[in-house]
Amino acid sequence: MNRISHPPICDYEGSDYQKVFWDQGARDYEDQVEAIAIRRLLRQPGELLLEIGAGAGRNTLRYPNFRQIVLLDYSISQLEQAQNRLGQGVRFLYVAADAYHLPFVANLFDAATMIRTIHHLADPNLALHEVRRVLKAGAVFLLEYANKQNLKAIFRYLLGRQTWNPFDSTPIEFAELNFDFHPKAIRQWLHKSGFILKRQLTVSHFRLDFLKRAFPTKLLVALDSLAQYTGAWWQLSPSVFTLAQASGSAVQEPTKGFFACPRCQGDQFDHLPNSLLCLKCGEKWEIRQGIYIFR
Repeated sequence: MNRISHPPICDYEGSDYQKVFWDQGARDYEDQVEAIAIRRLLRQPGELLLEIGAGAGRNTLRYPNFRQIVLLDYSISQLEQAQNRLGQGVRFLYVAADAYHLPFVANLFDAATMIRTIHHLADPNLALHEVRRVLKAGAVFLLEYANKQNLKAIFRYLLGRQTWNPFDSTPIEFAELNFDFHPKAIRQWLHKSGFILKRQLTVSHFRLDFLKRAFPTKLLVALDSLAQYTGAWWQLSPSVFTLAQASGSAVQEPTKGFFACPRCQGDQFDHLPNSLLCLKCGEKWEIRQGIYIFR
């Protein structure tokens, strides 16, 4: 049977990204300042959180206020690494799917996060609308994006060392399926998708190799922690964290079901030993060693 169509996917299948980029990639500074931003923004407790682009689960344990976390990533091998890191207890559910066709019923989640993920999306508007669909009214959405209008890009442009304009709101694809976005564009997309922007933090102000070599990580983290608050006035760092709230009335019917077929949005399944059979369209979705595969 033909699979669902979608924009091109940046697939980390088989990648050693977690090991090379984070565990051995001299990224302690970035990891620590991102943890600070998450802790500051995601304070609202809830039952169910969706982590979009969860990868190997680097950030998953940074959401202690939620009873259950759904780790969603397109890469099955990344989710396998997350399982090795976190285990297969009832608190964590592993789902292989893409952000354009989230395999869940509407109004399901109390919160969602998307960190270091939207910069791989060729159609961010489609993904943001999907996120809003699966969130309850009043739910919170923590989004991180790569900022086109960062100081390094501005200086390079003014000095004639790059051709693209960091002040232009059009996304720039600097490598295949790697995009930088303008803060104004992100705010507009969030609004059109049904979100109300609540807070902005600027992150990784000192993401320069010579600074990380010259100064202790602890000092750079402390300085970045203070500088993050400038996000309320301007966004000039390479990474920006936003907290938005799903608009709409908080009074709504309880959600029925959990999974929804990405092909037909049917929410009734026959639970087979190693798969879910959609009773509406007949599509069969594999369950492989605790990972639900909707791709």
